[in-house]
Amino acid sequence: MKKSRTVLDRGQFAVQREMEKIMSKYETYRRQYPVFYYRRYELEEDAGKVCLQYFFEIPGLSEFSPKWIFPKAEHDRECYGKNPTFRRMAFFLGMTELVSYWKIACPPSVVVEAGSLDEAQIAWWKNLYYNGLGEFFYTNGIEADPETFLEIQSAGAPEPGEERPLVHPDGCLIPVGGGKDSAVTIELLKESQRPSCCYIINPRGASLETARAGGYRDGQIVSARRTLDARMIALNRQGFLNGHTPFSAIVAFSSVMAAYMRNLHYVVLSNESSANESTVPGSTVNHQYSKSFQFEQDFHAYEETYIKSGIFYFSLLRPLSEFQIARYFSKCTAYHDLFRSCNVGSREDVWCGHCPKCLFVCLILSPFLPEERIREIFGRDLLNDEALIGTMEKLTGIQQEKPFECVGSRGEVNTALCLTIARMEAENKPLPIVLAAYQKTALYAQYQKRKDGYSSGYDDQNLLPDEFDAIVRRNCVLPPLDTSGQKEKERK
Repeated sequence: MKKSRTVLDRGQFAVQREMEKIMSKYETYRRQYPVFYYRRYELEEDAGKVCLQYFFEIPGLSEFSPKWIFPKAEHDRECYGKNPTFRRMAFFLGMTELVSYWKIACPPSVVVEAGSLDEAQIAWWKNLYYNGLGEFFYTNGIEADPETFLEIQSAGAPEPGEERPLVHPDGCLIPVGGGKDSAVTIELLKESQRPSCCYIINPRGASLETARAGGYRDGQIVSARRTLDARMIALNRQGFLNGHTPFSAIVAFSSVMAAYMRNLHYVVLSNESSANESTVPGSTVNHQYSKSFQFEQDFHAYEETYIKSGIFYFSLLRPLSEFQIARYFSKCTAYHDLFRSCNVGSREDVWCGHCPKCLFVCLILSPFLPEERIREIFGRDLLNDEALIGTMEKLTGIQQEKPFECVGSRGEVNTALCLTIARMEAENKPLPIVLAAYQKTALYAQYQKRKDGYSSGYDDQNLLPDEFDAIVRRNCVLPPLDTSGQKEKERK
């Protein structure tokens, strides 16, 4: 016992020392590189596409010039370079891009020369950066003050010209990442009968195949290309600061641009109520901050006040839990062999089978699909992998810190585990290693006695228009399931 305690103390000491080094690096970089410049953006276009290039600089360190390409629709003759509303969108997209480059050295001052911001906008962007970088600060051991970590100076001129909102927009733009959530949104929106398109950033197999499985063809799939500056990647490899940034904010601003180009009225996200739960208990640190309802509300208000495109941004799945989404998705069999949610395996478009995201998706689907089908989806038997017991403990709350991944709430995972155990016991099947380990915990005894509180739930904190609200209630608000397995046993 004494030996293990010594090892633990040494491990904690090593982590503490590493955190102190990073904090020292953070303070050193801020002194060495005190200013970050958002110099300008350039917009070029032809008959088929709009190209955007952004120009950022940390004097004395590096310049950066990431790029975006948005495809035009067939017969689109709009000159976006002369459209003040679109140019304002382009400027704001640059404001979301810059944080990925700012975090390299975290300069205390950001000077925005590419456009103009008023005091309320500056406060809005500071709030996004601070909360969206919560995981970055936490995992790097950086003690950042929300008031003083960053000062934004507006040094540019406002975009000239009149507002140009969409005229008689209709239809939906659905951002698709290739996971189960966007597949559920695609299926639900089939009831709306509105014209719609899928929106994909840097398409890969899963995202394209998900859209196609939903019935969308090439002309209905808007594929934007985002290119990171190689100099940022090189600096990360050299040991400059790195970590999680609010990618879903980039999805928000870029999707409104894509919807504007297609004259679509709604941008329909697939973020659920579970995204509101903090990753670190007792704190505001949330890996999914830019998927939270707080950000959804903030962005919706920002669009109405400062972009004024006429586009309505909301998440269709906001009233639902991950549990409800998984229950609905279990019946969407056309997507089961196509969807991918694993960040580790995203470049190869595979499930890695070892990370918290893989295990979470496995666990949340397990009450609704046979274990044989689960093994086919992931290509391996995750529930019999002893190495994943620790990950299960983080997902359920046995270990305090939740994984920094887009995963559901701890309560949902516990409920899913109890339901899967109940089903397998009713079928007289031996429990796999991960489930057997969970059954021995106090949480199992606690949740087994609880009723399923997720299937019939509906979070009223949402922005759903009435027609979409009705679709979600009709399809996804269902009778509770029995976590004790008693009803299943009685049927047997």
